[in-house]
Amino acid sequence: MVNVVGSKGQIVINKKIRDQLGIVPGCRVSQRLVDDHVEIYFMGPEHNRSLKGILRQYIDSSPESEADWSDVRASAWAETAKEREAC
Repeated sequence: MVNVVGSKGQIVINKKIRDQLGIVPGCRVSQRLVDDHVEIYFMGPEHNRSLKGILRQYIDSSPESEADWSDVRASAWAETAKEREAC
């Protein structure tokens, strides 16, 4: 299908192509000139949802003090080291 460039330099991307690529309003676009054509890359929109609490299900308890956080960090590093040795 051939489209016409609008007065502001805009073009319409066919719905079938938008659907296949998951292009929705708010998607970010990167474009570059390659020889005699333009390549266009679409990136999903930035989310505006909070990530606060996303790991809550994986945490047994919340440390109360900075010293407790140090223990948690040390434990996490030790567990990671064991996993790496197993590989």
